Amino acid sequence: MLVFLLLFCLSCAAFTISSVAGGGAGLVIMPVLGLILAAPRIPAALSIGTMCSTVGRIATFRRAIDRRVVLFFLPAALPGAALGVFCLRLMPPVYLELLLGLFLSGNVVLLLRPATTIALDESAWKRLPTIGFAAGFISGFTGATGLLFNRFYQKLGLQKEAIIATRAANEVLLHALKLILYAQFGLFDRSVLIAGLCVGASAVAALKVTRLVLPLLTHAQFCRIDHAAAALAGVFMLVTASRQIVQKDAMSLHYGQFHGETELAMTWRSHRLALEIEHPLEIEVKHRVAASIDPDTGLRSERLTVLHLAADRGVFVTHRAFGPEHGHRHKHREA
Repeated sequence: MLVFLLLFCLSCAAFTISSVAGGGAGLVIMPVLGLILAAPRIPAALSIGTMCSTVGRIATFRRAIDRRVVLFFLPAALPGAALGVFCLRLMPPVYLELLLGLFLSGNVVLLLRPATTIALDESAWKRLPTIGFAAGFISGFTGATGLLFNRFYQKLGLQKEAIIATRAANEVLLHALKLILYAQFGLFDRSVLIAGLCVGASAVAALKVTRLVLPLLTHAQFCRIDHAAAALAGVFMLVTASRQIVQKDAMSLHYGQFHGETELAMTWRSHRLALEIEHPLEIEVKHRVAASIDPDTGLRSERLTVLHLAADRGVFVTHRAFGPEHGHRHKHREA
């Protein structure tokens, strides 16, 4: 119960900021939902909450919706969302979160620059279907697109109210489609519903703050807050996604010096990649991978590939196999 209370408070704060910044709450809430739900179920809960937020924004700013953008955006976004939900079953979204975090962190550069007016780009209308497909795919895969495409809306000439309203109109059918697909793929359960409704309730509560604050901001201030929120969300996603990858994939870095040799190694899942510098003037790049476990002995076989770069012997590759099925080491050289 305490976890859901924490989720409500953090979601309310995130939606309050995102309502003024034009989005981004979903990207911040995702790591918090990870404390409650398994990774494949996070997008489903997030979609419930953002669906509530989207409906509320449409009701609040419906007169500012740019219907031309919606007509260009949705036809490509819906199949993109379906593809994203399908891919969610094949790969955990944490790696995409890491890439999105890197992308959003680039807003730090925009934040440090002097405030400038974004020029209208007529060619942006031609790219709108492509942007719609990309937004749909990312939304289906992670449950949120957040602030990724706000700058694109600004290039179309939309102002702050129009950005919020048009984004909401673009996303409402996306969330509806995703919820249907999540249910069909078995990504719904009681905990998902409770977490999603908790996020949705906080989103509705945050709309009251939006009505009071948004009229007080100029469009330039809105854009600055947008960049700040995007940069903050990007850093937050980078930290949390990196931590999840390190924990789940057993990733680690090692550095050491042994008997005059220097080694820098990285482990990831069943792989170990090492760079060794030996004297005199010899470098080895080693890749060790653990293969299957023998059902009779319970021992794991391993394969080792070594790239040698030596000043006196040239460049060559050796392969070795370790394990009960081999009986002994096999080694050969390739020039």
